[in-house]
Amino acid sequence: MANSILTITLNPAVDKSTNVDNIKPEKKLRCDKPKYEPGGGGINVSRGLARLGITSTALFLSGGRTGSLLEELLQTENVYTLPITVAAETRENFIVVDTSHNEQYRFGMPGDEITATESENILQQIQSITPAPKIAVLSGSLPPGVPAKLLRQIVTDLKEKGTLIVADTSGEALAEILKEGVHLLKPNLGELSTLTGQEELDNDTADEAAQILVNEGKADIVVVSLGPQGAYLVSKNEVIHVPAPSVKKRSTVGAGDSMVAGMVSVLQKGGSLTEMARMGVACGSAATMSSGTGLFTKENAEKLFNWLNK
Repeated sequence: MANSILTITLNPAVDKSTNVDNIKPEKKLRCDKPKYEPGGGGINVSRGLARLGITSTALFLSGGRTGSLLEELLQTENVYTLPITVAAETRENFIVVDTSHNEQYRFGMPGDEITATESENILQQIQSITPAPKIAVLSGSLPPGVPAKLLRQIVTDLKEKGTLIVADTSGEALAEILKEGVHLLKPNLGELSTLTGQEELDNDTADEAAQILVNEGKADIVVVSLGPQGAYLVSKNEVIHVPAPSVKKRSTVGAGDSMVAGMVSVLQKGGSLTEMARMGVACGSAATMSSGTGLFTKENAEKLFNWLNK
């Protein structure tokens, strides 16, 4: 384990991005040289933490040639890895920016089927990690074949060892995780609406909806991502709104994962909830300043964090 932070990504990807001028149907498009970068929720959190000078271990499923490339790419970014080999080929995503309008097109590919035996091996691998991590981040989607209840069992096992759980996923996987409760949850408005059964949430009602989850014991801290409006942090005793800085947006890929990385960096250091919320918004906003899937730079994140502290 690297510095007692574990990120778990069960449906990772290699993100392939390029630029092209004036996308039109049935026309041969001359693209720029493609760029390959690691992708997937927890993997991006580990990449973001590395940019902030914090080490973590990225646990993920790896299969085929794309899986080997993913492992190589993470090594170049100095991310500690704990790959779990599976038969299925690791998926690849495709991102294209039309430079004539600066519009981004994101093509997400599905993962291949994971067998029941491989799913059981995932659980055994996580159970065998010693010492147990101080913080575990479960982020991203589930690949086909992996039951949502597996994530609930992972959370149960880690919590019994004293690990703080950070969750950033959706759908059935998130519903299962919250049956056990987590320390930190980062939903967007749509996910929060689904979790609380309230329709048409907005900035004025998001904090009240988040408080429901805290009161029900599903999370100690809920940070609601509001996109350009920043974020709400809600705990048992505090409600904190952090506005998003105005920046020149180049890409939104990885902004949510960058936000989680910023918050985990403060959690790991024992910082305040206000610092956590501000660092999360700073890193998420800084990620939108980078093109492709490059996440954020430490310089931009720290600059925005200092601005938010004024």
